[in-house]
Formats: sequence, structure tokens, C-alpha cells
Amino acid sequence: MKVTKQNLHQLICTKLTRAGLSASHADVVADVLVHADVRGVHSHGAMRVEYYAERISKGGTNVSPNFTFEKTGPCSAVLDGDNGAGHVAARQAMEHAVNMAKENGVAVVGVRRIGHSGALSYYVQQAAREGLIGISVCQSDPMVVPYGGAEAYYGTNPIAFAAPGEENTLITFDMATTVQAWGKILHARSKHEAIPDTWAVDNQGVKTNDPFQVHALLPIAGPKGYGLMMMVDVLSGILLGLPFGNRVSSMYHDLTEGRNLGQLHIVLDPSFFTNLEEFRRNITQTMRDLNSIQPAPGFEKVLYPGQNYDLIEQENEANGIEIVDEVYEYLVSDVIHYNKYDHKDPFAT
Repeated sequence: MKVTKQNLHQLICTKLTRAGLSASHADVVADVLVHADVRGVHSHGAMRVEYYAERISKGGTNVSPNFTFEKTGPCSAVLDGDNGAGHVAARQAMEHAVNMAKENGVAVVGVRRIGHSGALSYYVQQAAREGLIGISVCQSDPMVVPYGGAEAYYGTNPIAFAAPGEENTLITFDMATTVQAWGKILHARSKHEAIPDTWAVDNQGVKTNDPFQVHALLPIAGPKGYGLMMMVDVLSGILLGLPFGNRVSSMYHDLTEGRNLGQLHIVLDPSFFTNLEEFRRNITQTMRDLNSIQPAPGFEKVLYPGQNYDLIEQENEANGIEIVDEVYEYLVSDVIHYNKYDHKDPFAT
């Protein structure tokens, strides 16, 4: 089923407000989810709405949060999200970070006590559209075996980066510290498709290509990905006085409780370090340089990081966003939730 951005945004807003979220917060959540879907990252798009709606309706998302923002120094601050919608708190925190970085050159803003906040690329692009460099890291619930281990300890703990080129161009990079994000497993399940056996292991620690047999994910590049997910956990958990490692709350265990997750935004104003026009020109030149490199056998062109998603976005903007039929059917239905998530083991089928 193909839908326009505007139609998808409205369908998501309607479902979330019917679940109990305010119209203004639903609008922000929908904006983040549509951002993911239009870029082809469906694991972080509309397929998440059913889970969000169930958590909202059961009280696990605070629909009237009291966000508090405290500057702890000229370049540092913490926003407490009061376990409201993570997307809303994360966007507000990035707005503060952008303003602080424009004033002082650097901003580091922690986001405490929030729910799931979706694709991090959304937030770093907020900064890049203001002519700044954006970096964001975020916790997630434990579902990854550490290198050399047989039990899950860390989450997929993503990292995102964006910087502005000339005119309206951006270079964006958003990755999980696992070979693939958990949402990709969910997406494969929704389409009943096999996954590469390099993504995950079953309950015996054996690599599997069956998304319904996944028990834990694998870190990217073995010990290197393991080290990165540790770094993210320190910056977005321990640094903010939040639960860390395998103490991070499960996405599905109890939908009546807030998740108390953490996120960290780092924003840099290039004009405090170099000539801004030269910086943006060189970002654009980097993109051109990479595109001009001779491709290896089997590749048509070398793409700069994130360019594949830019191309998908252009296509979907013009021709509509492809949404899995069962996701679309849920969005247009009168059902708020099917009680399919509460207390569910994230690795259960």
C-alpha cells in the first residue's frame, strides 16, 4: 500500500490521539515516524504506532509530562522528559542544544527519563539544517550479546551524525552498534522474510536467518561494535544517572510503567572552529569526491554515508511511501491495540 507523507502523518496522529496522546505531541511523534518511513527505514516508522498506542493507553507513556530543562553550565544542560513521548522530549532537547551551540560554539544536552524516541537521524538533521554539526546517542533495552558472551547485556545503542553542506544538502549517518537494529528484525517478521545469518543468534547462540528464532543480536565488527555500544551506554545512561547495561528497562515487559531511557545530543557550531562557508563547501566536496571514486566490481557507484536513504526519500516524496498492508490496516482501523506487546519477551515469536 502506497500513501503520501501527508496522509501517513494524519493516520498516525489520529491513532495516537485516540490512544490518549495530546494532538501537539502526536504531531511530533508522527513527524519523526514519517521521517523514517519516507527514508525507507520502516523499522522506525509507522510499524511502531501499534506499540506506542498500546503503551500510551496503558499509562506507560505520560500524556501530560512536565518537561524540565536545567542548564548545568554554559555549554551543558539536562532535559527531564518525565517519561513522556521520547520523540517530543528529544526534539525539544535538540532545539535547546542548537540555541546553546550558536551562542557558545558547543552544546552537550542530556535527555533523561524518556520513552523510545525513534530514528536518531531526525534529531541530528535538526542541527544540520541550522548549519551545525549534530551528534546523538541513545540507550536501548538489552538484546545484544557482548563479544565473547552468550547472554544479552547492552542494547542496539545507536549513534547518529549529520553535517550541513552547501545550499540545503546534508550528510547524515545513523547506525545501530549491532549488525542490524532490532526494528529490522520486527520488519522482517512483519513481512515473513528471512534475514542474513550475520545479524543475530538463536537461544543456543547459533547464528540464524529466521527472524522468529532470534534470541539476541550481534555487535557490528565484533569487539569494535561491543566497545561502541559500551560508550553509548556510558554517555546516555551512566552519565545521566540512569539505569545502564542489562538494567535498562525492557520495551515490552510492562507497558504501564515509564522506561526512564537516556539520550545525549552533542552540537558543534563550525563557525567557532573554521570559516563556515569553507566548512560547508568542503562537506559538499567530500560528497562529490566519494561519488566520483571508481566503484568496485558489483557496484554501480560509491555513495556517501546516508546517500542511499536520501535517494529513497526523493523517490518516496515523488511516488508515495510503501507501507506494509497489515500496518496500514491497523492505522485505518478503529482498534487502539490488540494486547500483543505487554509483558512479551522481545525475543518471543
